[in-house]
Parts: sequence; C-alpha cells; structure tokens
Amino acid sequence: MDKKILIVDDQNGIRVLLVEVFSVEGYKTFQAGNGKLALEIVRKESPDLVLLDMKIPGMDGLDILKHIKQIDSSIKVIMMTAYGELDMIKEATDLGALTHFTKPFDIDELRIAVNSELRHPGSSASFAV
Repeated sequence: MDKKILIVDDQNGIRVLLVEVFSVEGYKTFQAGNGKLALEIVRKESPDLVLLDMKIPGMDGLDILKHIKQIDSSIKVIMMTAYGELDMIKEATDLGALTHFTKPFDIDELRIAVNSELRHPGSSASFAV
C-alpha cells in the first residue's frame, strides 16, 4: 500500500516543492492551501502523515491539528512554522504533533524525518542524504 502525505500550507511554492520531493520518494501526495480543504482530504483520503503549516489564514494550524486528531488520532502530523512561537509549538506537541520544522527548513532533514516515521515507525533509523 502506498503511504499518503498531505501537505497543508498557504504558500503555493512550498506545497509544490514538498509534493515534488515526496512524490520522488514514492509517496502519494495531496495538497491543501487552507484548513477546510485539508480536512476534506483527511476525511476522504486518510493520509498517513500531514505536513501542517502553523499559520494558515482562516483556520490556524492548531485548529486543523485538533480536527485531524478528532477524525483519526493515528494520523501523524509534523508542524511547519515560519515563526518560533514556543507556546504554539508546545501546544501542537501536546495535541499530538510529532515534531516541528522552522522555515526555512532543510529539505533533506524534513525528508529524513518523514521517511523515518512512515518507513520505520518508532525506530530512530537514519537515511543517507
């Protein structure tokens, strides 16, 4: 079964980049530019992992995270933020986010984190960069 990743970010360039990176890695990718669309995709496609931007107009990342976990608590979520809001990051972790990456992030580090979660869950496996 193909692993599915949903990329949620209001910046089209970031979505396009991440879709390209993770499609090459062999994942089925979906993208959403807002919370409403993201939650529709979560309900319909049940992604294995969501890369979720913290700041999205209309519904912030924490609200989206809460809804994702209500729909399916087993969906893994990695937060992305352009801001270093430690309180929001802590709240996201408390709500079930695995980790976070601060923009601009190292794409290889993000790729390794996603691969380790989806290919070897629970292990601290590392991949050659």
